[in-house]
Amino acid sequence: MRVFTDLSQLPTFQNAVVTIGSFDGVHLGHRRILEKLRSLARDCAGETVVITFDPHPRTVLRPDDAAFKLITTTTEKIHLLESIGIDNVVVVPFSHQFSDQQAHDYVSNFLVHKFHPRFIVIGYDHRFGKNRTGDIDFLKKFETTAAFTVVEIPAAEIDAIAISSSNIRKALDLSDLHRANRLLGHTFSFSGTVVHGNHLGRTLGFPTANIAIADPHKLILPSGIYAAKVFLAGAKPYKGALYIGNRPTVEASGKRVIEVNIVDFEGDLYGQELRIEVVAFIRPDKKLDGLDSLKQQIALDKSAVTKQLKWGKGAGTAVVILNYNTRRHLQQFLPTVLANSADARVIVADNGSLDDSLECLSHQFPSVEILDLGQNYGFAQGYNEALKQVDAEFYVILNSDVAVASGWLEPVLEAMENDPNIAVAQPKILQWVSNGDHKTAKFEHAGAAGGWLDALGYPFCRGRIFSHREEDKGQYDDPHPCFWAAGAAFFVRAELYHQFGGFDGDYFAHNEEIDLCWRFKRAGYAVWCFPSSVVYHLGGGTLEYESPRKVYLNFRNSLFSLLKNESWSTLLWLIPARLVLDGLAGMRYAAKGQFRAIWAIILAHFSFYAHFGITLRKRKKMTQLIHDHRINQPNTAGIYPKSIVFAHYFKRIKEFSTLNLKGKA
Repeated sequence: MRVFTDLSQLPTFQNAVVTIGSFDGVHLGHRRILEKLRSLARDCAGETVVITFDPHPRTVLRPDDAAFKLITTTTEKIHLLESIGIDNVVVVPFSHQFSDQQAHDYVSNFLVHKFHPRFIVIGYDHRFGKNRTGDIDFLKKFETTAAFTVVEIPAAEIDAIAISSSNIRKALDLSDLHRANRLLGHTFSFSGTVVHGNHLGRTLGFPTANIAIADPHKLILPSGIYAAKVFLAGAKPYKGALYIGNRPTVEASGKRVIEVNIVDFEGDLYGQELRIEVVAFIRPDKKLDGLDSLKQQIALDKSAVTKQLKWGKGAGTAVVILNYNTRRHLQQFLPTVLANSADARVIVADNGSLDDSLECLSHQFPSVEILDLGQNYGFAQGYNEALKQVDAEFYVILNSDVAVASGWLEPVLEAMENDPNIAVAQPKILQWVSNGDHKTAKFEHAGAAGGWLDALGYPFCRGRIFSHREEDKGQYDDPHPCFWAAGAAFFVRAELYHQFGGFDGDYFAHNEEIDLCWRFKRAGYAVWCFPSSVVYHLGGGTLEYESPRKVYLNFRNSLFSLLKNESWSTLLWLIPARLVLDGLAGMRYAAKGQFRAIWAIILAHFSFYAHFGITLRKRKKMTQLIHDHRINQPNTAGIYPKSIVFAHYFKRIKEFSTLNLKGKA
């Protein structure tokens, strides 16, 4: 992401999709608008531009308003916008002179001259120019002459944003971090420099870092003890016991301080910048009887903080289930997840369901955290939207139609904690049967005992080749590296998920996990299957395996993944070869009388070629991400160096164990 603070040094933006606002908090309401921005940019092959202001206009126009506080400073705002995937942020130096521009000059000399926008995304109540004379109708008068389109944000969405901002501030003023962080979609945080204090904490055996916050308008939480994550430059987070208050037990000055005891850290931090993410409220500040009582209370607080953060094996893990109109699956399968995932958060992200899923969750599963996404983003983008709001070390993406066995989390998480090169892993995935007798279960289509890819880009699994699924007899019970893991039960390091761009939202569903794993593998990371962990997948619970829609997505998205990840020398012959082979697949569907599937394959190829340019731009962007985060040479484990189509349909190979993985086709 590019950040600009000098309006005289702006580049020429390509099909700029622009929005303007303070975006204080960059909360869930803002994110819907920012996603609209990104969607428009994808459609017009443009780039997103967020225009914001520093200092905040209210501090300039109403300097005597001491009650005004910022949820996020400009630096924090930029960090959050980058995490969302915004291409450009322009921080306008706000002044009385800027606000005194005539509305016409604001549009012509500022918006049009500086940004040459293709789209301007703006709220129905947006005002600009001297005395706020410009409005959305005024802006629309320039659409023809300036060649941009105004996209109006409806009143309901703008009002929701205002309500969210108000509710977040109220929650923070009440120390309700759970509600505030849920509305934000991220953890409330602040940054500051470590300064010298009175060193009393060190005397008591609990040394603290005293934090000075530079921005006087930054919102400070009420006095009390909080559980927090402390980020030092270039380091993983530490647990922290955060204190905000005036030290009533030991001082009479009434001076308010912010200090944090960093668990298991020793060293000199003076002058360093710390970022503090506040996870939970522990207790209010109070005056105690003396230093002995204070020392005892601090020990209790530290224990409460450690318990609240509870890091370690299984902790810091979020099991996230995306739901769309699958109440029946939640009622049937969610109890197994809750019973067998005691050390993990269980979260259901609702993708704009039209059934009574949310009501069912609230009444029948009160311990489950709910994320209401408000609309159907599809599987891929739905998880992107949900995981932006989930703070964890590991994500476990789980289908709503999956039952899990006892001890399913531990083997996978232990292996991933012991080997930082494993980016993604999966359990053994067996077919769920209604009678509960899994003694002779077959491998499930989605993932089986680990996903592989052949030389032509066709996926298959240990235990499943095309539609042939083997019976599980323990033949693949050894932990094994693979090429991709199934989205039905997908363990991934949260940090890497976001660093590598998450799922490609344009896939909607199917193959998005293969595409993401491919990126990880290109950067040198590993993907594994750990069969000592077992889950049972109903399969086809939301879309039949050979439905035309599924055929379309599988064929189209497979081509997308090839173009984004394969070498150019391979693509020159592979794309024509896939055209021929996909034609043969169409003939196979014709022989079975599935003529709608043939049309689905044709439409998949039309869509692939129509999006060729967009996919090339994604390829360039992903290649840069891989270059930036590479740890080793590309990891080729899980690639079958021949054609699985030839092996299966011509040589009649049905079982993975009988494949010649090293010979020639």
